[in-house]
Amino acid sequence: MKPLRIIIFLFLLLACKNKNTPNRTLPSLDQKALVLNYAKGFSVKDYTTHKIISITNPWPDSDKTFNYLLTSRDTANDIDYDATQIDGVITDNIKKLVVTSTTHIPALELLGVEHTLVGFPGTDYISSEKTRKRISSGKVRELGKNEGINTEVLLSLQPDIVVGFGVDGVNKTFETIKKSGIPVIYNGDWVESTALAKAEWIKFFGVLFNKEKEADSIFKDIENNYNEAKQIASQAKSSPTVLSGAMHKDVWYLPNGTSPEAQFLKDANVNYLWSETTGKGSLALNFETVFEKGQDAELWINPSYYGSLEQIENANALYKNFEAFRSKKVYSFANTKGETGGVLYYELGTTRPDLVLKDIIKICHPELLQDYQPFFFKALK
Repeated sequence: MKPLRIIIFLFLLLACKNKNTPNRTLPSLDQKALVLNYAKGFSVKDYTTHKIISITNPWPDSDKTFNYLLTSRDTANDIDYDATQIDGVITDNIKKLVVTSTTHIPALELLGVEHTLVGFPGTDYISSEKTRKRISSGKVRELGKNEGINTEVLLSLQPDIVVGFGVDGVNKTFETIKKSGIPVIYNGDWVESTALAKAEWIKFFGVLFNKEKEADSIFKDIENNYNEAKQIASQAKSSPTVLSGAMHKDVWYLPNGTSPEAQFLKDANVNYLWSETTGKGSLALNFETVFEKGQDAELWINPSYYGSLEQIENANALYKNFEAFRSKKVYSFANTKGETGGVLYYELGTTRPDLVLKDIIKICHPELLQDYQPFFFKALK
């Protein structure tokens, strides 16, 4: 009888223990991955009870993957996960949000969640009329500069999440924010190597706000518009030669042939004179090298930050020797700005590469898009 009493005692002990232990949901083995056709820097797995967002390339040459658990407030404590493998827990009912790049603004507006934005570092850089109204009415707080966010103001806002971006993974401000209990998730749209890959990051925001279908639909429209414009450009009977970039001190910086900027020119069916080059980052050449190859280029697109032909000439009188300068065929997005001076291209160009491509086609092949008015690019005067 003694062994029987011991067995009964152990059974009751385990029963009591299980009764006092909260139910925990083990991660489901069934998962559905978010469909991404271009973006390489993030992925999403849907386990029904929760989602895992993985940021695989938040900055150039990053060797770390950041994983975030996304779930509802009601089930957050019931998900059983390995905390050492998770860099943050995000609830999917976001009411207040802070983003840190103007490229994030269009995605919020297209998804109809711009009302959740409560803070931004450098609000003067925002050009969108819709978000500028919210800034003017005090609904979006100024957070200082991106490299030195005012954490006191940010913490007082108590956002549900901060969407940041990293250059090298060293950001003491983000660490301070995370220690306060506010999750920080990296957005690496700017690291992507193609224009459509950058634009596809709208699906990243779609996941955060449970608007995957809306984000997918929006992106498909952008993708279709882009590919239709590319097809129109392929019908051009000629391909004008194109020069790009400008001098900074003694170095002329211009896009390498595998960059998103060069991809725009290729898809617009033009002859970019450095299209055969490869590598990461911009090409860095001396003036003589660029002049020898580009002096007779028919068009000069995106001459750095210069907003007029006079500014270009004042910066360096040698620029006058380029044919594109003499014929006044120099085009830039520098003059398309918001009311506080933010350059619209830096905000909207990432999300709307279809508009960028159409602008370039209009410049290079005006006969193909006769009724189209350029959105970003204008001829310098």
